[in-house]
Amino acid sequence: MHKIFKYNKKLLTILVIISMFGFNAAIAAPAATKSKPAAASKTAVKPVPEGIKVDPVRVVDNPSFYLNKNITFEADFVAYTSLGLDYNPALRSSSDYIGILIGRTDVTDHVIPLSEMKIFLNRPEAEKHIDLEQGDKIKITGTVFSNALGDPWVDVKAFSVVKKADKKK
Repeated sequence: MHKIFKYNKKLLTILVIISMFGFNAAIAAPAATKSKPAAASKTAVKPVPEGIKVDPVRVVDNPSFYLNKNITFEADFVAYTSLGLDYNPALRSSSDYIGILIGRTDVTDHVIPLSEMKIFLNRPEAEKHIDLEQGDKIKITGTVFSNALGDPWVDVKAFSVVKKADKKK
């Protein structure tokens, strides 16, 4: 029984590292334990600097102000989506990215997606978070790379799950 607990503890530690720093950081960790420091530096992951802390609804209200700026916000996850993908003026290919819908931060008694904000997460990172459910609190740092159609279009640079939603009925 003790060996099972040790194994689960190690597995949990690995999963926490992966979720906090992304898959690349988990790959870099074993390289750091090797005797060759040069190999570790090649696989090291550069941390993403925090962006301007914003309310996503304010970004939607004035996307031109945030154009080409890094932003950071927390919001409730609603769903993965293909909304905005493969749109030529702000192209993000559906083969490389998946969209994220978040809930409006100005509505608290029910869920309304903030569909005006187009948020794009690369597919490998999204696949690490396939178990996300509506209501999970997420944190995103990204760059507003376009204001096509008068909406903010955001490339996600850092993504994390802050808190899983309570499953109370």
